[in-house]
Amino acid sequence: MRNSRPQLLDILFDDATAAGQSPLRVVQQRAAALLKLNRAVKGLLPPPMQPWCRVGNYRQGVLVLEIANASWMMRLRYEQPALLSALRAQILPSLSSIDIRINPSLMVKTENLSQDNEKTGGSKGPLPPVRQISKQSADELRLLASRSPEKLRKALERLAEMAGEGAKTTSRNK
Repeated sequence: MRNSRPQLLDILFDDATAAGQSPLRVVQQRAAALLKLNRAVKGLLPPPMQPWCRVGNYRQGVLVLEIANASWMMRLRYEQPALLSALRAQILPSLSSIDIRINPSLMVKTENLSQDNEKTGGSKGPLPPVRQISKQSADELRLLASRSPEKLRKALERLAEMAGEGAKTTSRNK
């Protein structure tokens, strides 16, 4: 069983512990080993899957992989036997199995990264099409806005401005 009781900071920073290494050094070495394993695993995965997957843990011969959603999990399950044999041959001969878990926070982080790339011009793919409404829809929205309360009127007028080529550039279209 783990010792998860609070410890004094002196113990964490003390280099003269029983094994000759401080607990913080052990944590740092484990984190470095997991990062190295993560790079190796991502190198073995197909390129479309790489941003959606990461190493969560490795303990007692079981590699825990975190994946963004269920659809990527199914695809990773098809890759699992090849990944298992490649990892056994190259890096982890003691690897007995791979456990795959869904971690939705990976999806959020990856979406934020892709949005940041689009803002900075780092995106290599085509930009998504700008959505526009027809002139007829814009006229209907303006008519409805004329009979609406102030707050709704302003929102409807902004929406009507998105019609055709005369649409004003908003912060969403930049």
